[in-house]
Amino acid sequence: MSTYQTEEEQVEAIKKWWKENGKSVIGGVALGLAVVGGGKGWLEYQRIQAENASANFESFSQAALVGNLETAEQRGEALIKEYKGSTYALFTALEMARLQYEAGDKDKAKVKLQWVLDNSSKDAITRLAKIRLARLLLDMQDLDEAAALVANPADDAYQGEFLSIQAEVKLARGDREAARSAFAQALEKGVSNPTLISMKLTELGG
Repeated sequence: MSTYQTEEEQVEAIKKWWKENGKSVIGGVALGLAVVGGGKGWLEYQRIQAENASANFESFSQAALVGNLETAEQRGEALIKEYKGSTYALFTALEMARLQYEAGDKDKAKVKLQWVLDNSSKDAITRLAKIRLARLLLDMQDLDEAAALVANPADDAYQGEFLSIQAEVKLARGDREAARSAFAQALEKGVSNPTLISMKLTELGG
């Protein structure tokens, strides 16, 4: 997928923040619950869960890094099942989708990206999953579903990516003028690969 490199950098930034701050966030929530309910056991449980999720994510990441898809899938599925409500599970599903796409299993990748959308409460991760899923759907020639995912982009750092996908859908449908306009808007808002968008605009007479 054309935006993976930049998106991976964004995910790495989120991972870094979570690694530095995630445990303190969980600890703060758990501490608040402990103060309210007097439950030291709950505080300890949350600490152990956070440490275990982190260790399992590192184990999954190592398998993914060396390209061991079978092991990565096994570890990833176990992590998602055990820590479904965690940010680690969302990161794992995103990475599994990438590995599955690169291995040629688009259907599995689609399922994992949809899982992220269904389970994420974090705007940045949700938008990232929408972008990836929409591009995957384009690749699978499912234009209607791809168009629906990017129909109403928020006015934020991801807007240009959403507009560029809208343009791709319009182009695939044969509406060159509408595609040209959408590509121009995407370039104006900012995209991960402005050179590629500029080339498409030039090809369309923009």
